[in-house]
Amino acid sequence: MHYLGIPTSRVASLIVSNEAVWRDQFYNGNVKKERGAMVLRVAKSWFRIGSLEILANYGEFNLLRQLVDFIIKEHFPSINTTDPDRLLAFFSTVVSQTADMIAGWMSVGFAHGVCNTDNFSLLSITIDYGPFGFMEKYDADYIPNTSDDEGRYRIGNQANVGMYNLNKLLLALNPLMDSRQRQLASAVLTGFPDLYYYRFTELFRAKLGFLGGSEEDLSLIASFLNLMEETGADFTMSFRHLSEITLDQLSSLNIPQEYWALQELSKHSNFPAWISAYLQRLQRNPEEYNAKRRVQMMKTNPRYILRNWMAESAVRKAEGNDFTEVRLLQRVFTSALSQAGDGRTCWVLPQTSRMG
Repeated sequence: MHYLGIPTSRVASLIVSNEAVWRDQFYNGNVKKERGAMVLRVAKSWFRIGSLEILANYGEFNLLRQLVDFIIKEHFPSINTTDPDRLLAFFSTVVSQTADMIAGWMSVGFAHGVCNTDNFSLLSITIDYGPFGFMEKYDADYIPNTSDDEGRYRIGNQANVGMYNLNKLLLALNPLMDSRQRQLASAVLTGFPDLYYYRFTELFRAKLGFLGGSEEDLSLIASFLNLMEETGADFTMSFRHLSEITLDQLSSLNIPQEYWALQELSKHSNFPAWISAYLQRLQRNPEEYNAKRRVQMMKTNPRYILRNWMAESAVRKAEGNDFTEVRLLQRVFTSALSQAGDGRTCWVLPQTSRMG
């Protein structure tokens, strides 16, 4: 996540034990023993929305004010700690940065899995990794958490849950604000969907190689996602292959075999019309930008994300004290966005069935 440019906590160490622990991997009652492990994660702060929510719920308003002022002083240097409206500025910043974070998740197909208030950082960094996952084919209903029977935390609902959590933050801050500040903060929260949608659109414009904004961009983004959804094409590689292929190949609809994700998309009857509209949109970019379009797009669209089958293969070997595949994945994922070149750099990954 860090190398994809997504704000996140980091792993400082991973310690594996020879002692076995009981674990219900899929929360389905099939408990089994496996080796225990401890991960040490670091972040600028572990304060989350729930940290304030619990104090407000128990009426600890003096302590709540002290904690908020501490968080502002330590982690929000742009906010004047003596400003009477500092809580409003704090809330506005968290709303804005949360929109950035979730839009970033969506741009790489990442689903957190458990987006409750206790897992949402006040610094808007990705924390508390649990049953997360990166979707393979585009599916707005993708759920990485097998215990999420209702699909509350499905990938397509993350922005809605984000707004729900921000509303809980507002309710926690309300006792510390006057009526004017509460009204302004409520207006800020109301603007979250538009703010998120704007950030989402900007990221997907970059993924498609668009410079600046145009009215038809929203339609092109939506229809490209629709093509992926209806053909089952791979989300990550559809964007990556679009970054690597030449405009001549696209205009002739001559999709080489190595661009297998685009070949899947090309089976859709609307693919030629979309390519035509896409190429017309690219013509609006400055000529000097289009000359380096592929390089710029490859810096935005990763070749690799952590797919379940990759992780599962590495886990199986690690259980036998063979960490070579873990280290291989580390090398792959720390350079997933830096393989610009001609777009054909490829790491050799083990051949295995795709799981999950």
